Amino acid sequence: MATLTLTRPLTGHGRAPALAGLGPHWYAAVMGTAIVANGAAALPVRPPGLTGFGEILWGLSAAALLALVVARAVHLTRHRATARAGLFDNPATAVFYGCPPMALLAVGYATLAFGPRVIGTGPALAVDAVLWTAGTGYALAVAAGIPYLMITRHRLAAQDANPTWLLPVVAPLVAAATGPALVPYLPAGGWRTAMLQGCYALLGAGLLATLALLPVVITGLLHSKPLAPALTPALFLVLGPLGQSTTATGQLADAAGPAAPALAPAALVLSELYGVAVMGVAMLWLLVAAAANLRAWRAGMPFAMTWWAFTFPVGTCVTGAAGLARHTGFAGFAGLAVALYLLLLAAWAVAAVRTVGGLAGGRLLRA
Repeated sequence: MATLTLTRPLTGHGRAPALAGLGPHWYAAVMGTAIVANGAAALPVRPPGLTGFGEILWGLSAAALLALVVARAVHLTRHRATARAGLFDNPATAVFYGCPPMALLAVGYATLAFGPRVIGTGPALAVDAVLWTAGTGYALAVAAGIPYLMITRHRLAAQDANPTWLLPVVAPLVAAATGPALVPYLPAGGWRTAMLQGCYALLGAGLLATLALLPVVITGLLHSKPLAPALTPALFLVLGPLGQSTTATGQLADAAGPAAPALAPAALVLSELYGVAVMGVAMLWLLVAAAANLRAWRAGMPFAMTWWAFTFPVGTCVTGAAGLARHTGFAGFAGLAVALYLLLLAAWAVAAVRTVGGLAGGRLLRA
């Protein structure tokens, strides 16, 4: 089974690791931090201090995104051949190019949710508009480009399939879930309608692509050897399209009111019917993924950047459950959103602490 492989070049006379190991998978840390902020914004329960906590996490995710963009620019300048090989020749690393657009979109949404109180509504709106536009274009590029490379250039077998293959095609779902927040700020009429319809198109593109790939992924998991321990956290990635599509249908139902009032009742019914069914599947898979990871942990699962898979996919289920609570009024979904958010907080804390420790010791960039 293909696994993520990083390079280990050294600068100078072996004094320090270079940035050749800084692949696109590092954006998962930005995604995981931003989704904690976005989950705080969506929670139906509002304990004291939650907004301030969300602002702190938004600031951390924005700072991490800026630092990573700069570091990746240096990486692409100094290690162009390594980056090209990772995209075109290594299918195990190419799929992680789905992470950068999702990081842009998640941070943009968090900026609009928490930025107005800190930097003002105008600047927050401008940042989100730029990040959503860039992230959506990037998402469409990887959602089409990576499968194209998998078909025409990469040499893959069915038993190689694993949940990381979903990363490129989930990116349009993130755009569909975050775009509706911009609808109320657009001029009434054609602009709002175009944004709403565009987000529904993104939802369809990401959802149908996921439905095409997911059976292949499940088949690969069933018919290949067990996942390597370091890759076992990737099982949580299956939650991503489930939670994100539920979130997207809920957000689109909210946006239909100001954009297309005639469609709003149907959009609300669709979001409830779809969301309840898919959330049930997500919770079933959460049990499967948690059990498999507990088994791998007992067997000595080492820390790797794949541990960030514990965060963003669970966060999409938080926002999905929160949307269902808002639309149905059912307290059970509110309780589910809170329980999942507590799980998300624990996962983020562990992944963040271990990542900082790995960076301080230089292990992660040398892995």
